Amino acid sequence: MKTLLITGFEPFGGDNKNPALEAVKRLDGLELEGARVVTCSVPVVLQTSIDAVISAIKMHKPDYVMTVGQAGGRSAITPERIAINIDDYRIPDNDGNQPIDQKVLENGPDAYFSTLPIKAMVKAMQDKGIPAQLSNTAGTFVCNHLFYGIQHYLRDTNINHGFVHIPLMTNQCLDGSQSTMSLDTIVEGLTIAAQAIVDNDKDINFGAGTIC
Repeated sequence: MKTLLITGFEPFGGDNKNPALEAVKRLDGLELEGARVVTCSVPVVLQTSIDAVISAIKMHKPDYVMTVGQAGGRSAITPERIAINIDDYRIPDNDGNQPIDQKVLENGPDAYFSTLPIKAMVKAMQDKGIPAQLSNTAGTFVCNHLFYGIQHYLRDTNINHGFVHIPLMTNQCLDGSQSTMSLDTIVEGLTIAAQAIVDNDKDINFGAGTIC
């Protein structure tokens, strides 16, 4: 049986919960068709986040890795297409680091693309009624930092990896000023996406781009 490592970030920016970590707690030990899920929590800290996931990869030796983070303002679960080699933090991370216009890796390439079947993941969620879209930007905070760092670490391996952003949980924004999603729906969507990873060695031909 194959292994899928799913990681979730700890709370940051003054929040006491992060939907990524809450979802990961529920997904730990999940048995998919053809794979089992293992999980780990990730600190919202420059480089330490990368080190934490690398440690989990060394421990579990997964076939696939799906890193997950919160994206306030988004209304859908959004697999990311690309990680860019830039750190430009609007707010400090949880250790007070706030790099501006710095590279994640000084001599690294400008970008790495996800090696997960991101379009198959999106379509599988949409087919089950879960709001899902392909995203072409993972931001420039620790989510993108981790996405880029793990892609670089896995670049010469057969382990496929990609990043998925999820909306805020319902109880994180009760005044309706931002889009939210119930934790149950987030967990269901990530479960469907995880199964799509296992089921699709290659991505599908499915139009999911944007005009601008």
